[in-house]
Amino acid sequence: MRTERNLARLDRVFVRLDREPERPADIDVPKMSRHRVVLFSGTLAFYLAIVWAVVTTSWLVRLDWQVMFFRPYQQWPEIHAFLDYYVVLGQRGPTAVMVAAWLGWRSWRQHTLRPMLTLGASLLLLNITVGAAKLGMGRLGPHYATVIGSNEMGLGGDIFPSGHTANAVVTWGILAYLASSPAARRWLSAVSAVTSLGVGLTTVYLGTHWLSDVLLGWAAGLLILLALPWFEPLIAKAEIALFDLRDLWRSRRGRTVPVPAVPVTPVALQPRTAHADGAAPAREPVSSVRSPRAPIHLAPGPHTARSERTPVTPAGSRRPPHSDRAPRGTAPTARPLTGG
Repeated sequence: MRTERNLARLDRVFVRLDREPERPADIDVPKMSRHRVVLFSGTLAFYLAIVWAVVTTSWLVRLDWQVMFFRPYQQWPEIHAFLDYYVVLGQRGPTAVMVAAWLGWRSWRQHTLRPMLTLGASLLLLNITVGAAKLGMGRLGPHYATVIGSNEMGLGGDIFPSGHTANAVVTWGILAYLASSPAARRWLSAVSAVTSLGVGLTTVYLGTHWLSDVLLGWAAGLLILLALPWFEPLIAKAEIALFDLRDLWRSRRGRTVPVPAVPVTPVALQPRTAHADGAAPAREPVSSVRSPRAPIHLAPGPHTARSERTPVTPAGSRRPPHSDRAPRGTAPTARPLTGG
């Protein structure tokens, strides 16, 4: 008995993708629900608490210095080479290219620009918010610290919050945000959270960031993902505008010069009549709807049935016999001449 091969998990994923040859009728767009508003408010409070703890040189700053003096890269040097490559998952250039390639294929597959526009909007928000916070607070990193125990704020640095951590949260979290099912969204959210937190801890291991930088970067990236539903109407308008520009460009590229039509004056035609001067008579216009034709008889009179026709003679002719004609093949007899 023949049994079908069980599809592996990856095969089922590609089979599912092959079932989406065109844009879905209803795309699941996340709404700014009450639950999301609560999460956004809590994350914003956590963000402000981290900033306040660093500005006031609280216990968090002391923890930063203790971790820096611990020098994790010296405690576990065997994983240094691996973490040098792992931290690339938080760099903006490589991660943006990888995620954009996947979302671009998905946009082409579903005939929609929303995945690419959502990625662009999230990266724009990331550059504005995180970049402004970095330049505004100007904190120096562990390798450039000047005074032991200080918060190193306002000294022209650009490491608070951690850009690697925030970028990892946004670029990998956008895959969960654009997931097509709740189950995929939950799994991708967990994977992106672990990946981004691992990237942040890797920067602490390498000594390029304080621990508080990582916590603030994680909160900054999460705020962007939670705030994206507020920008969905703008993304939808941008998609419509881009499609309108595409249609306009196509119409201009394929435009042809219209040829002016020569006006035709209708001529009233007369039925055919006899002309004395021999001129050609005018013809009657032909209608598109033909009238039924009358039956045509080859001979005058009604059509006779086969049984009513003249029987065929043995010679093969239907002509009536003539008494004054001799049959074929016999010599004619001479008529007697009578005197007049």
